[in-house]
Amino acid sequence: MFDFLFKRATESSVVPPAPAPAPEPDAAAGRRDEQAQRAAALNGNEAAAVALILESEFAGVRLTAAEHVQSQAALEQVLQAVRNTDRRVAKLMQSRLDAIRYQQAELQKAQACLDLAQRLLQDEKLTPNQVAELDRQWLVVADVPALAEQFASARAALAARLEAQVTLQRTIIDAMAAVRKLPDAGLPAEEALQTLERHAAAEAEYQNAPEHNALPRHLLSDYAQALAQVRAALTVPVKPAPVAEPEAAPAVAEAAPDPAAAPKQPKQPKQPPKEADKKFLETLEAMEAALEHGQLHIAGEHDKWLREHKTRLSHAQTEHLNHVRAELKRLGDWARWGGNVSREELVKAVEELPGQKLAMSELAKKVGSMRDRWKALDAVSGHAPKSLWERFDAACTAAYAPAAAHFKQLADERHANAAKAQALISETQALAESVATGGADLKNVAAAGQRLRQMWTRLGTIDRKEKRKLDQTFDKVLAHMLSPLSEQRKVEAAKREQLIVEAEALEPSDRQTLDKLRRLQERWQEQAKALPLERKIEQALWQRFRAACDAIFSRRKETAHAADHERKAQLHAREAICKALEEATFSGEDKAQLAAIAKALKDAATAWHATGIVPRAAEARINQRYHNAVGKVQGQADAIKRRAGAAQANALRDKLRLCQSLESALGADGSAIDATDWQARWAELPSLGNEYERALNGRFTAALGALNGERSAYAQQLERNRAKLLDEVLRLEIVAGVDSGAEFARERLKMQVEVLQSSLKSGQKPQSASAAYLQLCAMPALADARTASRIEQLFRRIGASERA
Repeated sequence: MFDFLFKRATESSVVPPAPAPAPEPDAAAGRRDEQAQRAAALNGNEAAAVALILESEFAGVRLTAAEHVQSQAALEQVLQAVRNTDRRVAKLMQSRLDAIRYQQAELQKAQACLDLAQRLLQDEKLTPNQVAELDRQWLVVADVPALAEQFASARAALAARLEAQVTLQRTIIDAMAAVRKLPDAGLPAEEALQTLERHAAAEAEYQNAPEHNALPRHLLSDYAQALAQVRAALTVPVKPAPVAEPEAAPAVAEAAPDPAAAPKQPKQPKQPPKEADKKFLETLEAMEAALEHGQLHIAGEHDKWLREHKTRLSHAQTEHLNHVRAELKRLGDWARWGGNVSREELVKAVEELPGQKLAMSELAKKVGSMRDRWKALDAVSGHAPKSLWERFDAACTAAYAPAAAHFKQLADERHANAAKAQALISETQALAESVATGGADLKNVAAAGQRLRQMWTRLGTIDRKEKRKLDQTFDKVLAHMLSPLSEQRKVEAAKREQLIVEAEALEPSDRQTLDKLRRLQERWQEQAKALPLERKIEQALWQRFRAACDAIFSRRKETAHAADHERKAQLHAREAICKALEEATFSGEDKAQLAAIAKALKDAATAWHATGIVPRAAEARINQRYHNAVGKVQGQADAIKRRAGAAQANALRDKLRLCQSLESALGADGSAIDATDWQARWAELPSLGNEYERALNGRFTAALGALNGERSAYAQQLERNRAKLLDEVLRLEIVAGVDSGAEFARERLKMQVEVLQSSLKSGQKPQSASAAYLQLCAMPALADARTASRIEQLFRRIGASERA
């Protein structure tokens, strides 16, 4: 309760007084921490993330919250809000939106391919080029797992349909070839007819096949025609064979002489086939093979050769030749008809070209390809009608007219560009002569050289032959103009090299390094402005110089990182000290607790001062935490001391009362006093252990000693000291500022005057209240109840002032 009562002269505090508490973190720091905690606790909550981004004024918090925004609507909302305020968040939102839109676009492409595949599956006339176009469209689509399986299924169905078409077409072609070979197969008539009927029955199956609509338009009709022709050939009655050998019969019938008039000729032996007949038959087979493969042009060439090289054929060979020629004529008619249809389509395609707004080069290619196709049709299908050709030629001329005008314009531009090139060469020649006389600034020469080269590269297209010659002339004249500049640039390049060497020689740890490096950079800029080098050389030297500068900054940054790491380690050490103080607990007696607290505070202070510097941002916070922790532990010590002070104050009051009671008993006449009882009562009270203990103990001992024979004299002394006690009490009331009561008003005023005069005469400070109260406690004197009450009132006032 009264610290001034128990302070020893040798006692000193082990903990320095804590500095004034640092101000609390400002409101912005508090909001940042609160919003950072909200951002860390989002855990994928997109709505909360969007709300936090829109309301936060801290870029780091917005970026952390932006990681949880994924949907397109939320991304667009955030992007619209932060487009002009937060570049990083806007860039993140834009990249995610681009990715989503790209996926949507690819999904739309994939869906379009899938829809096209479904439509093709429903199309009765499926063609391979449609499936090929579908495959090309799918190839440019990115991987879309959601639709890949459906497209693969649809594509497999399309492939199955195409395979079925090919199988059906091949089957009909093979069957038609087999039907046409029946007359020459050498089968009996009945068996041949049965075979023919089986092929005729298969015709109905071909017409009812699922893919019959995709067959060539003429295939089934050709098959029916072949069946009819072979049926007619097989049902013709067989004529009796002539007596002569079939090989001897001439190809052209002649008038036979009368057998009776002609003499019998001897039978001639059978002649082997001539080489010409063999060649004729091979050509006939080749013609038939060409027809089977649809090669009408080759078949026509063979037929032409057969007509030019006649020979004697048998009846069967003649029939076979006529049949092949009939087939050639039929296919030729079909080819002419198909060629005219194709030519009509070509004309229509050429007439539509002007409306397609193609590029000129593509338009020229289109017209050229159309003319090539027309020539190819002439070779395959024969010549076209004159009216159709004139229409096609007029359409091609009209379609090509814009391209022709465009190409003419390009030719004119090439001539104009050649004239500009010649003018540039003349200008360069004039500048070269000026530089040779020494009347031009090299910096201006460099700028002029760069300008001329740029103008040369921007001239435009020139005819190839003329361009090569002009390039050589310009390069020669420009090199002559820049020759003095080249020599000076070598000198400037050496200066740049010296700057690089100086930059590489700098010591990163030197305090003056940054200033030196800044001066080197300024010198580099001055030299670059004075005379720029060639772009490649300037770029290479600058890269080396910047690399040397970056190396210095990098090493300094590494050092700074190491120092930052060390500061963080010191911060962790100080946080551990604070945590130990915050969690410290002390038990035992008050004295032992005070010793443990003093040791803990001393050890913490030693460890705290042993640590180095901490990051500047955390310095105020950790210092405040340390002082709060020290204050908490010191508060425990103060609480213990206050409890001990209260106990000591109570003991002082009780011992003072006991002394007053014993002195009152001594002053009473004839009362018996038991010294042992009083001694026991004194021993029950705790020891004060200071000046008050000595003063009161001497007073109490003196009172007990008076019981042995000095009682009357001691009682008289007590009575004599009554007035002195009243004066001292009054003086202390004046010093302590305690009201003495109305009955002591006159004496108090008189005493105040005396105290003032005494202090003015002596020139010394008046005695302290605590010292005066100690003398008052040591003075043996009789005191009535009113005086005892006044003494206790002084005790409370002086104790309160000392505590304050």
